[in-house]
Amino acid sequence: MNLALFDFDGTITTKDSFIDFVKFIKGKKVTYAGLVLFVPLLALMKLKLLSNGKVKQKVFSYFFKGESLQDIQVKVKQYVEKSLPKMLKKSALDRIQYHKAQGDRIVLVSASLDLWLEEWTKSEGIELICTKIEVDSEGRVTGRFSSPNCYGQEKVNRIKMLLDVHKYEKIYAYGDSRGDREMLQLAVKPYFKRFNK
Repeated sequence: MNLALFDFDGTITTKDSFIDFVKFIKGKKVTYAGLVLFVPLLALMKLKLLSNGKVKQKVFSYFFKGESLQDIQVKVKQYVEKSLPKMLKKSALDRIQYHKAQGDRIVLVSASLDLWLEEWTKSEGIELICTKIEVDSEGRVTGRFSSPNCYGQEKVNRIKMLLDVHKYEKIYAYGDSRGDREMLQLAVKPYFKRFNK
């Protein structure tokens, strides 16, 4: 059996799903007004003075802290059915189908959140490794992540926690950014920006 590892944002999608998700749930006006508050932090992230994980957690906390997970999940299903399909690349979906037809094990490895990725991967019948949100005992979102941000070396760490990479004849990996570099190095068949044509 072979192993196929796929990044999500920018690889399978045409744009960042995190912001797209926030816009779908909160509306464009609320989203953009909120993001303005984070311009200084986003600038520090671009300068590599702050990690993208810390900034993402702060943005996520601003929009969702204290909300009922059950209420959000109702909207998540609507998002996965209505909005997310519009940003999926057909060439990437075709490649997933190719690996399914070959009988390969397929794992989505993303820094994005389990909120919407669990729903999407379940519908696609593929496995998931991603950044997980924290929920308290009353079912409310704390605004924190319960796992490290699944980016860079953390992608490889999580892959190796889930499976034994040595037992696969070939490992394919698909990514499009700096956060995928270590995962691509794990593969015999690495593809960088494979679906951008």
